[in-house]
Amino acid sequence: MSEFPWESEAASEATPRQPAAPAAEPETLALSSNDFSALEDRILRAVNMVRRERQVRAEAQERAGEAEKQMREQGQLVAQLQKELNAMRTERDRVLQRVDRLLAQLDALEL
Repeated sequence: MSEFPWESEAASEATPRQPAAPAAEPETLALSSNDFSALEDRILRAVNMVRRERQVRAEAQERAGEAEKQMREQGQLVAQLQKELNAMRTERDRVLQRVDRLLAQLDALEL
């Protein structure tokens, strides 16, 4: 017997062990022609769906780009119209002041 108890364990591990059962061979996957056709159909449908989705996404991005362009153009138009509106309000205020002065002069003549 050895001096150390772990030496006997190491010696027993060193002896080759025989497998208890032979290794199982991998099973082959057998597909019938119907199963293969069904799988092929599903793959084709998935490919077509991806194509449609990409096309729809591309069209949506194009529409979004056009909408952004129109929005920028409309923004410029809105800014221009606001300037014109402010100018017209200023002119209206001046006209009202002139009319008030004229009415005041008419009132002064009647006295």
